[in-house]
Amino acid sequence: MRVVTTRAALAEGLADLAGTRALVMTMGALHEGHLTLVRRARDLADHVVVSIYVNPLQFGPNEDFASYPRDLEGDLALLEPEGVALVLAPTDAEMYPREPLVRIDPGPVARILEGRTRPGHFAGVLQVVHKVLNLTAPDVALFGRKDAQQLALVTTMVEDLDMAVRIVPVDIVRDDDGVARSSRNAYLDAGERVQARALSRALSAAAGAAGEGPDAAMAAARAVLDGAEGVRLDYLVLVDPTTFTDLAPGAGTGLMAVAAWVGPTRLIDNALLDFGGRT
Repeated sequence: MRVVTTRAALAEGLADLAGTRALVMTMGALHEGHLTLVRRARDLADHVVVSIYVNPLQFGPNEDFASYPRDLEGDLALLEPEGVALVLAPTDAEMYPREPLVRIDPGPVARILEGRTRPGHFAGVLQVVHKVLNLTAPDVALFGRKDAQQLALVTTMVEDLDMAVRIVPVDIVRDDDGVARSSRNAYLDAGERVQARALSRALSAAAGAAGEGPDAAMAAARAVLDGAEGVRLDYLVLVDPTTFTDLAPGAGTGLMAVAAWVGPTRLIDNALLDFGGRT
């Protein structure tokens, strides 16, 4: 496994990789969810490239950029046995030699839900995704479904800008207690970890009620969250899984997305629900 920190070293490393390549983009603090992406990437291409970079452009002024968990040595130790060919771990100066003058406008979907709570977040996400896709030129790039709005926006960017890469979604990885794997779970103390289970319980309740239609699914999820100690709800919505716009009447599938604070930590989760065509 080769680790590079500069564009020049990246170009040299990529030149040595004959065949197809798959990209997994991360912000480090790797866990089983990231490794699932890497293993899926191995199935899709001859070589796997992983980027590790905490992107300042996607953090707001009062968010956790400075305290975001960073453990490059530990991350590399996890990647080494996974058959990764190349790891890109650039500095801020290497990724952004100057303040970017040309910016990507992620459009109206970036201003709702996560985008409403975190203004400018998705503009920063798409800026760095576009850059790393251009630098690594992968045949496929894999993104987890947990960040569902991000996945939708990245997919739309690639389609709208005719970028020569296939975006592959990978299902959410959950711990035994149902909590979706996330680097931010490290912020939770033991009591908050128990409280965090309410998000996945709410989604499970919604899935159980989905046969009765979207309204029943929403009511079931909200009942769980309303009774959840220590959970402060930001949003709970049902949207079109592709566009993140309102669910059309009679839609057979919807995406339920939830965001909530557990203690000082903001968590997100989601699930695809099958309504069987009910309105």
